[in-house]
Amino acid sequence: MKITKVSYERLELSLSSPYTIAYETISGATNFILKIETDKGLVGYGCAAPEPTVTRETPDEVEQNIKTSIIPFLLGRNPFMLSETLEGLKTLLSVKSSALAMVDMALLDIVSKKMEVPLYQFLGGYRNSIATSITIGILPLDETLKIASEYVAQGFFVLKIKGGLSLEKDIEKMVYLREKFPNIQLRFDGNQGYSVEDAIAFFTATKDIGIEIFEQPTKVGNGEKLGLVSQKVGIPVMADEGIKSLQDVFRLAQNNFVDMVNIKIMKVGGIVEGMHINSVAKSANIDVMVGCIDECRLGISAGLHFALSKPNIKYADLDGHLDMINDPFKNLFKLEKGILYPTNNPGLGKIDL
Repeated sequence: MKITKVSYERLELSLSSPYTIAYETISGATNFILKIETDKGLVGYGCAAPEPTVTRETPDEVEQNIKTSIIPFLLGRNPFMLSETLEGLKTLLSVKSSALAMVDMALLDIVSKKMEVPLYQFLGGYRNSIATSITIGILPLDETLKIASEYVAQGFFVLKIKGGLSLEKDIEKMVYLREKFPNIQLRFDGNQGYSVEDAIAFFTATKDIGIEIFEQPTKVGNGEKLGLVSQKVGIPVMADEGIKSLQDVFRLAQNNFVDMVNIKIMKVGGIVEGMHINSVAKSANIDVMVGCIDECRLGISAGLHFALSKPNIKYADLDGHLDMINDPFKNLFKLEKGILYPTNNPGLGKIDL
């Protein structure tokens, strides 16, 4: 089998509700869709979601790489030689995280379609569904409670609350949320906004609330600050922005700096690399969440299939598509009452554009 044609589309996606995290406010996202066609009639699709802070790429850099490097490199290649192709692109591209994820995704889509199985089954197939959290950005207390009520009414039972700008307001928010929703699961994401002292103070004030996960409270660095927080608090501390490579998870695991890691396909360069990171986490008895950034349903579908494939991937935060107004992808998966289900279609699902 050979790749005979490669094309792409640039999507400018608008969010119905802009949101704020500790270091920026986001109102839209650029995604790229790669389409790889073969001489056997099989077609694979991949998504890139460049974001300068998270993936360290600008949209224009990704588009230039697609035109000048990725398309010429892929033409004529065997899509089953996935590792060879990805390693070649790693050396070819100077900025690469989501661009590599896009190619990785499209090639895996082709291979699993050839096997006539959904991608999650091709990758290992451990479960058939997974609950996802839904995220609330940094908002005033009354707006947070209002939006939380709407999500709970829709059936979501895991809320992830963004914070990191005001320790006092973050504590107040979590206390009120627990009072109003005694039975839902609460997660808190500091998005690097806290000092070690702030993180410990947050835990001390909320330890009776039952927060499930404390995500990336301190700034990305060598991991020592996260390690200090992990030692001092009684809830699982998860690295997110601190996990961009296999080396990152090895260092954090080797030094017992975290209890959990958040693997985002766009951030680490694809599912294949995510599986390597997951293996290191498993060897260190570290639980894994599969997360996302602002991705269309195609990117979310890839994250879902990855999350369903391995036993130590116990958590998902795959809600990045929900506020996108002009997402062209439909029916790649099902979301019912906070639980994500894949379809039984081969690959990433049936693409209806």
